[in-house]
Amino acid sequence: MGMKTEEKLIVKGKRLDGRKPDEIREIEMKVGGIPNANGSAQVKFGDTVVIAGVYGPRPLFPKHLQRSDRAIIQCRYNMAPFSVEDRARPGPSRRSIEISKVTRLALEPALFLEDYPETVVDVYIEVLQADGSTRVTGINAASLALADAGVPMNDLVVAVSGGKVDNTIIIDLCGKEDNYSLADMPVAYMPRKKEITLFQMDGGLTSEEVKQIIKNILKSGEKVYEKQKEALKKKYAE
Repeated sequence: MGMKTEEKLIVKGKRLDGRKPDEIREIEMKVGGIPNANGSAQVKFGDTVVIAGVYGPRPLFPKHLQRSDRAIIQCRYNMAPFSVEDRARPGPSRRSIEISKVTRLALEPALFLEDYPETVVDVYIEVLQADGSTRVTGINAASLALADAGVPMNDLVVAVSGGKVDNTIIIDLCGKEDNYSLADMPVAYMPRKKEITLFQMDGGLTSEEVKQIIKNILKSGEKVYEKQKEALKKKYAE
């Protein structure tokens, strides 16, 4: 959620990039690409480009950090300095630390971590180009990278953002919409289990607006889920 703007973001029922309010951007997904990682993926939502690499499960040191009953997952979300017009400051910010944490929480329910006690799974997410919805794009990329790494999962995790601009409910916010939205609501879920793993809201929404956003996200999430499965099939069909 961001500042006010005099510019209309919804004109004659269309957004600035020509989309309808309930329409997501063009999606591209590719599995693999980081040779030294156990699993990796690149995901594009419009002009937002994110890569993710997974390392592990591997022994966790020092040993006092180990869990005897399960693996632990560590996530690191980072925006490359060149990912935005105004050069991002290198190193972790409060925002990147918060997104790293919620990404871990969004992914954990999909993983059989108890199969790998005393180990760690490291997930690195790098935003190469930012044009809104980087958090959910990163979760989609990380989910693919975990599957590519062979980490046992009971489902993929799908993530889509929703929000409100010009008093209109929209999904998959681009950068300008992200900056000037009245509300922003990223959601992640497991489609097969129909279980929400991330729900955040910044800004004011009525209960009916929240229900409408979730409905639109679940509908558009079907397309994201199919893209994820296609990307995995393509990798292993080659």
